[in-house]
Amino acid sequence: MTEQEILRREALHKLRELGIDPYPAEMFEVTAHATDILANYQEEVLEDGSKNRLNFQQVALAGRIMAAREAGKAMFMNLQDSSGRIQLYLRREEICPGEDATLWDMVIKKLLDLGDYVGVRGYAFKTKTGEVSVHVQEFRFLAKSLRPLPTVKRDAEGHVFDAFTDPEQRYRMRYVDLTVNPELRDIFIKRSKMIKTIRAYLDELGLLEVETPILQPIHGGAAARPFKSHHNTLDMPLYLRIANELYLKRLIVGGFEGVYELGKMFRNEGMDRTHNPEFSMLEFYVAYKDYFWLMDVTEQMFERIARAISADGGTRVPAGEHELEFAGPYTRLTMFDAIHQYTGLNVETATEEQLRTYCKIQGIDIDPTMGKAKLIDEIFGEKVEPNLIQPTFLIDYPIEMSPLTKKHRSKPGLVERFELFVNGKEVGNAYSELNDPIDQRERFEDQLGLAERGDEEAMAMDEDFLRALEYGMPPTAGIGFGIDRLTMLFTGQRSIQEVLFFPQMRPEV
Repeated sequence: MTEQEILRREALHKLRELGIDPYPAEMFEVTAHATDILANYQEEVLEDGSKNRLNFQQVALAGRIMAAREAGKAMFMNLQDSSGRIQLYLRREEICPGEDATLWDMVIKKLLDLGDYVGVRGYAFKTKTGEVSVHVQEFRFLAKSLRPLPTVKRDAEGHVFDAFTDPEQRYRMRYVDLTVNPELRDIFIKRSKMIKTIRAYLDELGLLEVETPILQPIHGGAAARPFKSHHNTLDMPLYLRIANELYLKRLIVGGFEGVYELGKMFRNEGMDRTHNPEFSMLEFYVAYKDYFWLMDVTEQMFERIARAISADGGTRVPAGEHELEFAGPYTRLTMFDAIHQYTGLNVETATEEQLRTYCKIQGIDIDPTMGKAKLIDEIFGEKVEPNLIQPTFLIDYPIEMSPLTKKHRSKPGLVERFELFVNGKEVGNAYSELNDPIDQRERFEDQLGLAERGDEEAMAMDEDFLRALEYGMPPTAGIGFGIDRLTMLFTGQRSIQEVLFFPQMRPEV
């Protein structure tokens, strides 16, 4: 232990010797929060010059002590609760009256440490310098902090010194990060508002929220490498789901007209600024609709999200040097037109070998297992995607890239699919769902051929899903959104780790 940790444990022991429980079991009822008091405090000056406090006559707050300084027989402290910080004012004769005054020097001045949780009761007032504070009349220990917090200093202008900024420390000790960098809580508050807005909108559309299996006997619904496990009783392999699409479409077969699920997905792939092996997804499927309907719904949902999280209720969201406009309608481009626009390449007529040659010339990383669809996807990701800043629908993909999508009604070789791109990143993927069981079987067989070439992300054959389709699935539109990427988008974060409370990390050495 460090010297500080030893001293704090000694203080803990002394508190107990004095009969003070540093971890009391009794409830402490909080009646106000720091920001409420700071925002709503009012007072009037009477004719005799005295002041009359108009609200917050008596308050009870709880939180951490983040700063303390002596002022003769009084002390000023900063208390940080879940909403923010407020100054406390304590006088020795009130906290430790009469013969107990010696406790002031022993307990308040020596055994109280920064980071300790305390509960206080008193009244709100303004100091001579005009700062709204709480005059403390009752003080209680609620939890002793045995480790010192990083010392993050802020001057009167709000400048930060000795900040707790190391990413590995911050993500590994998120509890410390949120304490010393409390402004980061706003990211997760906005994430919660975003999810609530999405749920409310889908409920308004009449969709039913459902739950589907996380452990699946066959990984499907997306092109990704799964995590593999084993069930001892059944003596069979199981996979953590990479998507919930095939189960949700089974429910459409079963007669539900609209279903959605917000849940965790797992993909055993690389980790970078936009990928975490465990992530949150929203998928919803609606019978008798198509991908044009989904584009309209997506525009409406994103506009609602923007309004819900913005301070002024507007539809513009800052993103670095850009300002994103989420009020529709959004630009719509076919994939082939977008690639031609930014590269001059006609991928519609190009052969697989010609695409492979183009990638080598352009320095695009490819491998021999990639077919034409994967090559087109790599070209798109390198040459087009970074240019799509304002919300843009990329529509009408090659059939090889979309094994679960309905063939295009008027364009041979294409499917009715779109992806939504914003600020250079894909944030949503949607189809007019393939409901022809014979066509679907052929697509799965094509995926098996890719797997034989070494493509670890190729889909597996799912005989039960094919059986479900053979019973008949109505025309259906379906879409998936990465909740973590949406949070990045709407909070202006460049790293997925910033929008996850506990991102995946290597064990500490």
